[in-house]
Order: sequence, then C-alpha cells, then structure tokens
Amino acid sequence: MRLSLIVNPVAGGGRAGRALPAVVAELRRLGLEHHVQATLSLEHARSLAREATAAGEIAVAFGGDGLIGAVAGALRSGDGVLGVLPGGRGNDFARSLSIPVDPVGACTVLSTGSRRRLDLGSVGGRTFIGIASCGFDSVANRIANDTKLVRGNLVYAYGALRALAGWRPASFTVTVDDGESRSVVGYTVAVANSGHYGGGMRLAPGARLDDGLLDLVIISDVPRLRFLRMLPTVFKGEHVHRPEFEVVRVRRVRVAASRPFTMYADGDPIAELPAEIEVLPAAVQTIVPGNGGRAAAGLSPSAVLPQ
Repeated sequence: MRLSLIVNPVAGGGRAGRALPAVVAELRRLGLEHHVQATLSLEHARSLAREATAAGEIAVAFGGDGLIGAVAGALRSGDGVLGVLPGGRGNDFARSLSIPVDPVGACTVLSTGSRRRLDLGSVGGRTFIGIASCGFDSVANRIANDTKLVRGNLVYAYGALRALAGWRPASFTVTVDDGESRSVVGYTVAVANSGHYGGGMRLAPGARLDDGLLDLVIISDVPRLRFLRMLPTVFKGEHVHRPEFEVVRVRRVRVAASRPFTMYADGDPIAELPAEIEVLPAAVQTIVPGNGGRAAAGLSPSAVLPQ
C-alpha cells in the first residue's frame, strides 16, 4: 500500500523536519511508495489521516506522540492503517512498541512489520495512545511544555524537578469499573494504555496495548526527598515494587481531586478533572515490529495479522 506521510516539521524542536530528507531517501531505498503531507495542526492531521484511508493508503504519523495519537484517533474503529515514525521529544509510543526512536531506522518497520489492532484510551470522547495522568504530572507537563531552556526528552525530567519544588499533596477520589470509590492522598493518578511516558519512564511496565485493559497507577504521598530518590527507578520500571505505588487493571475509571488539575495525555492537555477514562479495545490497526508470530514489546504474545 502507498504511504501518506503526515509530518509535523516542527515536532521535537524541528527534529522531524530536519530528518525528513533522510526519511524520504530511506523509504525510496526500501521501495515504499509514498507522498509527504505537512501539517502544523492536529485537526488537519486527523483530516489527512481520513483522506489517506479513503484513498487506500497507510496513514504514517511522523512527529511526536500528540500527532500519533491524533492520527490514531481519526482511524479508530475503521479499516485505516496507522504507521509510526517517531519525530518528537519523548517518542514514548514508539518505545512501547520497540520501534526505533531514530526515524530513519523506524522506516524498516513500515516495510517488514505486521499489522495489529491496538487499544486506545478515551477521555470524554478524546482518544490517547499512551498515558493520561494528573496531579503532580499536571504541573510537570505544563512546565515541560512551557520551557524553552531544555531540549529533547530531558525536558520531562526538568519539568518533574521544577514541579517537585512547589508541590503540595492532593486528595484524589478514584472510582473503578464496579463503582467502588476510594480516596488517596498523594502525587499522581495515571491511566496507562501503553507503558511509557516522559521520554522513557516506564510508569506502567506491565501495560499491554492489545489486552483490552488500562493500568491504573496511583502514587501515594511520601516525603519529597524520598520521591526524588524514587524517580530514577521509574526509568527501569522498578518502582512498582515499592509500597507507595499501586497498579490496578481497569476498563473504566473516574478521577476527581481536591483541587483543580488538568489531565495530560501524549504530552498535551486532554481534560479537566473530574474526568472519566475508558479503554477502546482493538480500536486502530497499526504496523508493529516483527512478523512470523514474533510480538513487539508492549503487546500480548498472540498471533499478528498478516501484512
């Protein structure tokens, strides 16, 4: 199938735009027929994705996780096919699928990968591919998005350190599938469709993109110094063994808080609390690494669909 390369040239501080000539050369080398469509608007990207599907093309999102999530949402519950070329700062969706974060290297996945139906998360009708989170994460995300001082995925660590300086614990009320509600005082409530966020943090290492479930992660209150010491363990996924972290598998969850918070997903604001989050099982057909029955990371070891 022909590829419609939907690219945000300013993603990752211009990383996608700078890499575009090398990506085009690699696609030609691989013999992949394609054309390039530039976009600076997520709504425009959604429109281009729908046009690609109508033309029988694969919609390849080349940019950050926000762009990939927008294209995936436009293709939800249809016959469209999503391809992924990471070109943003964090590139966490690619990490969760073991797609190379180098966009030129990721071109090979478009040529040799297999198709798999993946889940999406949804907040008030808006979809996301990665992790929706609030609380401490709301502050850290806002700082990371606003800063011009730090480039690349280190911006998320910078945001976390800045957020920690003025953080006050909040009370969260969480209501899960069966209607059971509980309150917890702490840092963050996150709902994970995939395992990574923040430029490589493995917040939900057990999350699978095709299991029809979301991983609810709750970080309870601890002294700031202990929280700071725990942060590096999140990059290896070792934090889940600590008592301050709780992970529960859910299909739907409602999150409220004792003070206003914006929920962020795929690096962008997606809703204000209170918010209801649910999983959309097998919502989008995606090209993932591997064939011959080999599954990519972040996926269940079941059969893949032939390309």
